[in-house]
Amino acid sequence: MNIWVDADACPVVIRDILCRAAVKRQIETTFVANQAIRLTPSPWLKSLQVPKGFDVADDEIASRAQAGDLIITADIPLASEVLAKGSFVITPRGEQYTANNIKQRLQMRDFMETMRSSGEHTGGPPPLNQTDRKHFADQLDRLLQRHAKT
Repeated sequence: MNIWVDADACPVVIRDILCRAAVKRQIETTFVANQAIRLTPSPWLKSLQVPKGFDVADDEIASRAQAGDLIITADIPLASEVLAKGSFVITPRGEQYTANNIKQRLQMRDFMETMRSSGEHTGGPPPLNQTDRKHFADQLDRLLQRHAKT
């Protein structure tokens, strides 16, 4: 298992949780972004800077992800693409996307995009709070423990 992180929108506190888990469990973790990402030196942590552009980081992750990899992203189309390859996906808030829920998430995303394009102000997600951080850490731990047993 490798971990691929959509790092352009990944909160620093989530990045820190991922770094600690990756080093502790010795799992190669790559942070993909269109800007430089500073990481603690470790053979388990890598940063991959891609050119600026719409979905460039997402496309890079999608092309490199393999079955059994873990992808950290809130990007629903990217999640759908890597789920089709057999990867696991969790968001920085700890929600796990699966084959059973991704179509519903895509439909909601498309609906909200339609609302925004018609001038409706839908607002963004609330700031990440302590509950979100704990939920992410717990979900990550459960997924990594399950993988370690197989």
